[in-house]
Amino acid sequence: MRKLLLASCILATTSSLALAGGYSAPIVEAEPVVVEQASTSNAGLIVPLLLLVAIAAIASSNNDDEEPMMTEVNNE
Repeated sequence: MRKLLLASCILATTSSLALAGGYSAPIVEAEPVVVEQASTSNAGLIVPLLLLVAIAAIASSNNDDEEPMMTEVNNE
């Protein structure tokens, strides 16, 4: 009888230590949902247009007026 009482005391002690923290439900995080939105701008058209505008700006800024050439003056 004494062995049974000792065994039950040991079992009760170890089982209470195992449940000391209590039950906590596992936290399940939902995975984020990725939604792809359609692009309204067309990058395939914008780049050539910007290049064309840049070329036009460079061409219009070219100065076709010839400046008179400096001539050397001989001081004799």
